[in-house]
Amino acid sequence: MQETSIPIDQASASPDDASVKSKPLTAEIPGEQGGLSLRANFSWTFMGNVVYAACQWGLLVVLARFTSPEHVGQFSLGLAITAPIVTFSNLGLRNVQASDTLRKHDFGHYLGLNLGLTVVAAVVIAAIAVAGGYARETAVVIAAVGLAKCIESVSDVFYGLLQQHERMDRIALSLIIKGVASLPALGCVVYFTHSVLWGTLTLAVVWAALLLTYDVRSGVLVLRTAYPDRRTQARSTQASVLPLWQSSSMAQLAWIALPLGLTGTLGSLSPAIPRYVIAHYMGERDLGFYSAMAYLLIAANTVVRALGQSGLPRLARSYAAGDLLGFRRLLAKQVGVVVGLSVLLVAIAALAGAPLLTLIYGPTYATHANVLYWIAVANVVVCLGVMLNYALTSIRRFRVQLLQAAIATAASAIASFVLIPRFGMVGAAIVPACAAGVQVVFASSVLIRALKAAGNSHEGRFPMETLEVDAGEVDS
Repeated sequence: MQETSIPIDQASASPDDASVKSKPLTAEIPGEQGGLSLRANFSWTFMGNVVYAACQWGLLVVLARFTSPEHVGQFSLGLAITAPIVTFSNLGLRNVQASDTLRKHDFGHYLGLNLGLTVVAAVVIAAIAVAGGYARETAVVIAAVGLAKCIESVSDVFYGLLQQHERMDRIALSLIIKGVASLPALGCVVYFTHSVLWGTLTLAVVWAALLLTYDVRSGVLVLRTAYPDRRTQARSTQASVLPLWQSSSMAQLAWIALPLGLTGTLGSLSPAIPRYVIAHYMGERDLGFYSAMAYLLIAANTVVRALGQSGLPRLARSYAAGDLLGFRRLLAKQVGVVVGLSVLLVAIAALAGAPLLTLIYGPTYATHANVLYWIAVANVVVCLGVMLNYALTSIRRFRVQLLQAAIATAASAIASFVLIPRFGMVGAAIVPACAAGVQVVFASSVLIRALKAAGNSHEGRFPMETLEVDAGEVDS
């Protein structure tokens, strides 16, 4: 990887530094030249997500085959409870880091903040499991799922570093190893014990081992390549994978990331609300049925995540450099692929829903094939909303995303309490489309206004300081 033409002290300077402003927007950024092409990054991301999603799906199939729907419901409830908490503790640091084109914060700041908040998240999850009024078996499963998710959160901050340097191949290999190792490990444990608890603890052990070996090593390699000259203190700090416990820098980073963290939390809470309502009104058995069918779509939507994650750094640079035509073209391609795939999944669910469920989960699950169809229909809107949110992240409109996520979560709650008691699992399947519809409207409006404003600013090019988040920015 070639040495950057921007001095390190300027790359981490305040946007108000005149020396930084004097550099052209097309100046090189540390690690950028050594990154893979967009096509290579997408290919690696797609392959990694496909393998990982298939293995995660395999985990659910194993639980469905070797345990009861009630146990699948316990595992799903654990995910629904822990996901919003862990998502908030993560503060969306991966996306903040990937879109940080000025490299204002060192990796150690991201890692230190992540580790501190992850410990808090683990304590909160344990408290909820103990004081939440759940049966003892369910409470222990919730705590075990929380442990696994906290470990995964630390890996995610290393993924943000690799994504920032456009080394999606390292992320993909990590996901492939994680999936391929997790499936047989959990499968063997559940086969012999028929216990979802021991299976979940096995996942936590496997994920921790991968974090301490492959993920940390990947971080070391990419930083040493990006900053080969470590003679100065500044370069040594930037090239380190150790956490930096600098309270001022961590507080500044937390303030920048807070809107995106709240947005992610609400985005995680929104699909969890129907699961809470199902568990309350219908029980853990029906929750197991619903979650198993919903995961079919989650696994199939790996292309959405691959497109969004691999295209995020490129979209961010196109917008920052004023290449609005390139921004629009890339986003249009992403949206076209997402909509086409989603419609295809609707057709598959309509024509082969029952046979598919029988083959994968067994005949008991096939009695709810109509629910799978409505999940697929709602998924069209959900996938479109996800892709537009990646675009908003690339132009660093974090606070607008928080507003739309809050309204979407409210829509999810209202729809859940109206539709699920009346229509059961079919009503739950429709709820995500209600929330995603809000996201699509908001995101489209903000993107149109932002691109129009950018086109009127210095003939589509605008000053360096727009690359950094303005804490008070709430408009487009």
